[in-house]
Amino acid sequence: METRDIAYEIDGKTYTGYLADGSNGKKVPGILVAYEAGGMTEHPKARARMLAEAGYVAFAMDLFGETVRDMAHAMSFVSTLSADLTTFRKRVNTALDLLKKQPNVDPNRTGAIGFCFGGTTVLELARSGADVGCVVGFHAGLATTAPQDAKNIKAKVLVLIGDHDPIIPVEQRDAFVKEMREGGADWQMVVYGRAGHSFTNPDVDALGVPGFKYDATTDKRAWKAMQNLFDEVLGPV
Repeated sequence: METRDIAYEIDGKTYTGYLADGSNGKKVPGILVAYEAGGMTEHPKARARMLAEAGYVAFAMDLFGETVRDMAHAMSFVSTLSADLTTFRKRVNTALDLLKKQPNVDPNRTGAIGFCFGGTTVLELARSGADVGCVVGFHAGLATTAPQDAKNIKAKVLVLIGDHDPIIPVEQRDAFVKEMREGGADWQMVVYGRAGHSFTNPDVDALGVPGFKYDATTDKRAWKAMQNLFDEVLGPV
C-alpha cells in the first residue's frame, strides 16, 4: 500500500486530501472518502487505508481547507456548506475528479463513502448528478435543501443508520424515503437496532455526547453492507 497527501486548489484555496493506493499497479475502482464534521482526523485516513487493504484506491477528501479547532468551528463549516449547495457540491465533485485522474484508478468504476456530515456530503454528490457508481452514508445526515434534485441521481444509494441516533430522527428518515421514491433513485436504507450516532468511530466515546457511541458489531455489519454494494456495482478489484 502507498499513502500520500495530495494538495489541490478550489477557487484559490488550498485543500489537502489523503490517498491510499492498494492497487499494486493495476487499474482498480476508486473510492472517495468524506470525513465527519471534525475534519481530517485519523478516522477517515484509517478508512482509506482499510479500503486500500481491500485492493481499492481511496482518497480521503478535504472539504474544509482548514484544521477544525473546536465544535463551534466545525458547526460553522457544516451550516455554511449546507446553506450553499453550489459550493458544497463543487468541492466534492472536484475531489471526485481528482480521484478519477489517479493513474491506478479506473474512472468508470468509482464509489463514495462518508461518515456523519461526510455521509451528507456523498449524498449531495449523488444529488448533483455526478457520474459515480454508488454512494454510502454511514450515520449520514439525510436532510437537504434541494430534495427535488434526487431526480438527478445516477448512483446506487445506501444509507446505514442507527435506530437510536438522536441526530437522524424517524421523521428525517421518512422524508429521505419520500425523496428517494419521488426521485426514482435506486436506494437502500439499513437501520441498525441499539446503535446510536457515530457507531463507526472508536474515538467518539471520549466526547461523552449522549447518543454518540461506537458499536463494533454495527460497524462490522455496516462495512460488510458497503462491501456487498461495491461487489455489485464496481465488480472485482
